[in-house]
Amino acid sequence: MTKNGLTYAEAGVDIDAGNALVDRIKPAAASTDRPGTMAGLGGFGALFDLKAAGFTDPVLVAATDGVGTKLKIAIETGHVGGVGIDLVAMCVNDLVCQGAEPLFFLDYFATGKLEVEHAAQVIEGIAAGCRAAGAALIGGETAEMPGMYAEGDFDLAGFAVGAMERGAFLPRDVAEGDVLLGVASRGVHSNGYSLVRRIVEVSGLAWEAEAPFGGGALGAVLLAPTRVYVKGALAAIGTGGVRGLAHITGGGLTENVPRMLPDGLGAEIDLSAWEFPQVFRWLAGQGGVAEAEMLKTFNCGVGMVAAVAPESAASVAEALAGGGDAVFEIGRVVEGSGVTYSGRLS
Repeated sequence: MTKNGLTYAEAGVDIDAGNALVDRIKPAAASTDRPGTMAGLGGFGALFDLKAAGFTDPVLVAATDGVGTKLKIAIETGHVGGVGIDLVAMCVNDLVCQGAEPLFFLDYFATGKLEVEHAAQVIEGIAAGCRAAGAALIGGETAEMPGMYAEGDFDLAGFAVGAMERGAFLPRDVAEGDVLLGVASRGVHSNGYSLVRRIVEVSGLAWEAEAPFGGGALGAVLLAPTRVYVKGALAAIGTGGVRGLAHITGGGLTENVPRMLPDGLGAEIDLSAWEFPQVFRWLAGQGGVAEAEMLKTFNCGVGMVAAVAPESAASVAEALAGGGDAVFEIGRVVEGSGVTYSGRLS
C-alpha cells in the first residue's frame, strides 16, 4: 500500500499565501521609489545605482535593528501597522547620525503562520516609514516557520543602507562650548517596552482602557510610532553647522549623547529645558521609577540631539524644526565625560 504523500502546506508552510503577500505589497514598495532604484520586488537580490542617486565618491553606511517587545503590545491589541514605521525609524535615524542619507531598506518578517492581511499591514507600515525617510523599500524576506512562534506572534528586523560623500561623516570637530539642541520625541518610540509592559501589568489596566494621561486607549497611545527624523536632520546637516547627532534610543540621554562626543568631553543637560511628556510622567509615577533610571531607559521627550557650533545654533534649529518637530536648546558640550544634569524633569 502506498502512503499518502505529504505536502509543504500540510507541514504548515503556505507558499501561495507568500505569493499573495508579495502581490499585495508591490504597490506599497513601488510608492517608495527614489532615484537609484533599479528593480522591483521578486528577484534573488535587489539592485541600487549610487551614481543615479547623485553620489560621486560615496561611502556606504549600514544599520540594522528591530522593534523589541513593543511588538507584544501590537500583537495583543491587533494594531500592527505602526510597528513597520518603528522598524524603519530605528534604522534610518541611526544612519543619519553618521551623516548618511538613507537610500534603501530591506525587512525580515517571521511568523508561525502567515496571515496575508496581517502581514500586509505591517509591511505597508514599513513602506510608510520608508517614504518618510526618502528611502526605497527594495526587498525583504517573509519567513513562515511553524513551531517557531506561538499563534499570532511575529518578529521583525530591518536593514537600511545609506551613503555620504567621502569626508562628510559625523561626528566631527565637536568642541567644548558647542550647543546641544534636542528634537522632541513623539511618545516612547521603540525602547524600554519590557519596563513599559511591566508597569502596565502592575497598574492593572487593559490595553483598551483609556490612558490615564489622555490621548485615547492605553495600547494605542503606547504604540505611537517612532519619529522619523531624517528629513529635518539632513536639512540641518546641509547648513554646515552640525558637528554631531545622537539618536536617543536604548540607554536614553545618559548613554547616547556621549556616543557623539570625543574623549575628554562630556555634556551638561538642563532637564527643565523641555516639558516632560505626560506618558513618561505616568510611567515614572505608576512604576516608582527613579529619574536617573528614566533618563537611561527612555527618551524622556527628546528623540534626537544635535551638537552644533554656537554661531550656527539658530540656523540648525530652524532646519531641524522644518521636519515638523519642536526643537529645544538643552545644554552644552563641556570638558569631562558622560552626562551631568541640572534641573528636574517636570
